[in-house]
Amino acid sequence: MKNLLNIATAEIGVKEIYGKASNPRILEYAKDTGFSNYTSDESAWCSLFLNWVAFKSGLERTNKLTARSWLNVGIPVENPEPGDIVIFWRESRNSWKGHVGIFQGFSIDGSRVYCLGGNQGNQVSITAKPKEKILGYRRLRLLDDVKFSTKNLKRGHTGKEVVLLQDSLKQLGYNCGTSDGVFGPKTEQALKDFQASNYEISINGIFNKPTREFLIKMLRSK
Repeated sequence: MKNLLNIATAEIGVKEIYGKASNPRILEYAKDTGFSNYTSDESAWCSLFLNWVAFKSGLERTNKLTARSWLNVGIPVENPEPGDIVIFWRESRNSWKGHVGIFQGFSIDGSRVYCLGGNQGNQVSITAKPKEKILGYRRLRLLDDVKFSTKNLKRGHTGKEVVLLQDSLKQLGYNCGTSDGVFGPKTEQALKDFQASNYEISINGIFNKPTREFLIKMLRSK
């Protein structure tokens, strides 16, 4: 499974083609995700893009082209991390219109939210939107069972296995910060907090066999 942020970031700069023609890359998003009725990039595509990114990441998705459909998937979160989903209302809160993107962070004064998404200025980009228009944040879950290697992970390790551990801990509500693939003090503490929820596991901050088995069990129960 590839990281959602990496997949989305690689698409920055993909933009609509003015006029009757459509960018084949945007139509490819639709083809890959089964939106056979999407034939023109003149139609809104923020939810289309996010469905594609989630599909490529092995995460749950809405299979709908409406931005507000993302309020019905994932785990609601109050303190978002980069990689979580942010949903906004558009024009009026009491309408079906909205926008959806991937949370990146807040402006210094806290009044704006930076998000990475499609159909932002008619392209995939990072832009700021008013915090007051936020409807909610969601953390997407993996569709399939997580498959960890048998390698023990501990503070100082880096790489995709650490990203998978961080994503999994966050899905269970443990705050390990951004899934950056760096096993630092915050990931270690989150892992210890998780280990402490099972008295049969040593609270050592090492992602070993007993901890892996318990983590997989808890993920399957969600």
